[in-house]
Amino acid sequence: MFNKTMRAMRVFALSVTAAAAAAPALAEDDGAWTHEIVYTADVSGGLSGVDKKAGRFLDNLDVVVEGDLEKAFGWKGGRVHLYLLNNSGGAPNDLIGTLQGVDNIEVPRPRARLYELWVEQSFAGGRAALLAGLYDLNSEFYSTEASDLLINPSFGIGSEFASTGPNGPSIFPSTTLAARLRVGGDEGASFQAAVLNADAATIGDPGGPDMGLDQGALLVGEAAWNGTVRMAAGVWGYTERQEDIRDLGPAGDPALRRARGGYALAEGRFAGDEARGASAFVRVGLSDGDTTPFTGGWQAGVKVQGVFESRPDSAFSVGVQQAFLSNKARANGRDEGLDLGGHESGIEITYADTVGRLTLQPDLQVIFRPGGDKGRDHAVVGALRLTLDFS
Repeated sequence: MFNKTMRAMRVFALSVTAAAAAAPALAEDDGAWTHEIVYTADVSGGLSGVDKKAGRFLDNLDVVVEGDLEKAFGWKGGRVHLYLLNNSGGAPNDLIGTLQGVDNIEVPRPRARLYELWVEQSFAGGRAALLAGLYDLNSEFYSTEASDLLINPSFGIGSEFASTGPNGPSIFPSTTLAARLRVGGDEGASFQAAVLNADAATIGDPGGPDMGLDQGALLVGEAAWNGTVRMAAGVWGYTERQEDIRDLGPAGDPALRRARGGYALAEGRFAGDEARGASAFVRVGLSDGDTTPFTGGWQAGVKVQGVFESRPDSAFSVGVQQAFLSNKARANGRDEGLDLGGHESGIEITYADTVGRLTLQPDLQVIFRPGGDKGRDHAVVGALRLTLDFS
């Protein structure tokens, strides 16, 4: 245990040193370039309702550079975005055994990646923009700002969508080549649509990025109304049929089904202002249930910014979520001797405050029916997140 802790601390020190060294160089720009360097470290583990009460250290380093190509090179309406990502450490969900995960920086394969690299061209007086390159779908689709403090992965994108595709859609931690068109501004009606390679793999993943469309494409569209309350609805589907999670074809291989679904969301501030106020969100999603363990799910919550007048960076958030298991997923569980219920759900409470560049965030989650197993006790998960912002 001591050796593991020392290795984790060495990773922490190396990541912080690298970020600190890079910051001054990136800061020397002429207004054309901006940067973000953020290091996040979590200690997360089960407190009760788990076979082993233990914690895991994991971390995440983000290095983001954006360029205004008009200021830099005279390319009117052009913008470039580069995002480098590095993850290391353990997997707390291996101890807890949920279907949706408990920590949004946990990855199946710790490594460094070129996470995003895209160019965007605006036109029509800035009312429309076309983007192309390596792109995180969840940066603009199925996304709510009022849920951004919560750590559970289901508050980033609904599990019924996140679990689709040959190896997941183009979201954290692996993106893929995509093209996105957006029409509309920050107020009133807007629409965006994207075409993404169904095979999500970027530079740093085994095999590297898929430069073709051998496994088809993922198509996504979202319409929104942006006002005091932001409301949006989206639909998605894969051009190639995906493997059924249970049914077999005549040759004994998994049957192929249409993978598709949709979602709706709403969020807005209901008290105070941006500096000291409260906002809420609610989201619901549906999927086919043949190619994913989930038929749908929902999430809702509240975020309070400026909890204490003397602490302007203090923030509090509470969220509840529930994911519904498909009949086929429950049947697969019965084959393995499990008594799966119709859902896995949870509640999360978290608080964050910042001193200088450092943010500390204690977090508590209660997962009901972890893994959907009706025979398991509820799991209580505790975490402490540390964030250093060198931007």
